Amino acid sequence: MSKEPTIIELEMDELKEILRRAEAKQFNDEDYATVKVLAESYVELVGLLKSKDVSMRRLRKMLFGASTEKTAAVVGPEDPPLDDEGTTTALAGETDSAAAKNDPPESGKGHGRNGADAYRGAEKIQVPHESLQPGDACPECGDGTVYETARPGVLVRITGQAPVAAKVYHLQKLRCHLCGKVFTAEPPEGIGSQKYDATAGSMVALLKYGTGMPFNRMQGLQGTLGIPLPASTQWDVVSGLAKQVEPVHVELIRQAGQGDVVYNDDTTIKILELMGKRAQQGRARQSALSEDSSDGSKKQRTGLFTSGVVSTREGRKMALFFSGRQHAGENLTDVLAKRAKALVPPIQMCDALSRNLPTELETIVANCLAHGRRQFVEVAESFPEQCRHVLESLAVIYRNDATARERKLSPSARLKSHQAQSGSTMEDLYAWLDRQFDERLVEPNSSLGGAISYMLRHWEKLTLFLRVPGAPLDNNICERALKKAILHRKNALFYKTENGAHVGDLFMSLIYTCEFCGANPLDYLSTLQRHASALAARPQDWMPWNYQARAE
Repeated sequence: MSKEPTIIELEMDELKEILRRAEAKQFNDEDYATVKVLAESYVELVGLLKSKDVSMRRLRKMLFGASTEKTAAVVGPEDPPLDDEGTTTALAGETDSAAAKNDPPESGKGHGRNGADAYRGAEKIQVPHESLQPGDACPECGDGTVYETARPGVLVRITGQAPVAAKVYHLQKLRCHLCGKVFTAEPPEGIGSQKYDATAGSMVALLKYGTGMPFNRMQGLQGTLGIPLPASTQWDVVSGLAKQVEPVHVELIRQAGQGDVVYNDDTTIKILELMGKRAQQGRARQSALSEDSSDGSKKQRTGLFTSGVVSTREGRKMALFFSGRQHAGENLTDVLAKRAKALVPPIQMCDALSRNLPTELETIVANCLAHGRRQFVEVAESFPEQCRHVLESLAVIYRNDATARERKLSPSARLKSHQAQSGSTMEDLYAWLDRQFDERLVEPNSSLGGAISYMLRHWEKLTLFLRVPGAPLDNNICERALKKAILHRKNALFYKTENGAHVGDLFMSLIYTCEFCGANPLDYLSTLQRHASALAARPQDWMPWNYQARAE
């Protein structure tokens, strides 16, 4: 089975610069690696275009990804069943469906509007009646008395403002005409001498690392609204905030290391300090300092990654991000190094890449069922019937798992449910996959054969949920977490330094953990600033799920 083409991010200016160095005979190692990937990708794409099994639709999916992988969208809806006379049920009910088309469509529940209860972060203002109080005589009948109802009237008023607002205080000054003494008005209570309030730094961090808004874009927006906030100032504010909340980040990593289930995966990132000539100079200095070191593979690595680690324990979820040279498995090793020795090895969910496995530390490895399913999604256009069988079998497993979540089953009860409801389905699927090769129904070197080989090769780890309590089906929770880093990469493009990447990882970890536990990240980061000395002493009391008890 031929591998899919490698996708690299390369600007046209970068390509022109590589060609210029080629003409000047100044090729370096990174230029050679880039051109090698381009050549291999070109050969692979040409081969795919010549292949009869690859359509333009599948090629677009390979390059840009599919918009959805639902079974109905991949292989189409299942054929309608036949009745006793051989007529499809859809045709038999055609009259009813036609009549339904003439009926006016029913409006969806709620019409997409949010009720007042949805505005949890809104300021709540109590408005008393302008002329009446509980116990007053009724102005309508004159005989009864009025009382306060259980449910007040609700009015939601939404206003717009700059992301970072500002107030200018003009403090009156009075001067004695005789002695010249100047008397300045005191600022309002609660207004300190610092220019930037705690909420300002929190908002900048939330916009930058939570929603992917670059500093320069924020600068332009603030300038347009008449409240200047230069990009350099934004960095000064968030980097200072990062130093204050660093103890909480360290504690979050420690607690994540105690998780029952850990998920990890990688995505690419750009850190300019580790790229180009600066990276070459750094590697040269490192090589000169450690020429006798045997760990040459790690020092020669040129790739840059952001690793996502999601840890769950007793229903609590924690998200961590790490950007740099290390792969996801190496970063997970650093997290699990803080694990208490008395705890049993955690369940680890990841895809089948070896670089996702931790070194020297034991985990109970489960592989992502969604990755195995995706192998069949990618070839469904060429082998619709075979892929339908696999996808519909896996749909049974996911429905059973959704039912277990809805019933809020414990890990052991969920295991028994899967063994009873999903075990036979997976056994039948394994027998079907194995039979395709045994009876020579599928060519092993074909794209479908590759998908089947992947499932059979990793079957034990793909089906860990049938043997170990708490083992998840897939790694989707970690892949969703990595979208936070991908969003930042698409908007801001890169980090300048390793320190900048660390600051980004810190805020993404805290912000996404807040989202996991339902905390308000703006309020959380602001509260941490106001209690910086207390959190430095006991950071475990200032986590996103318990900080409010201390703040009160």
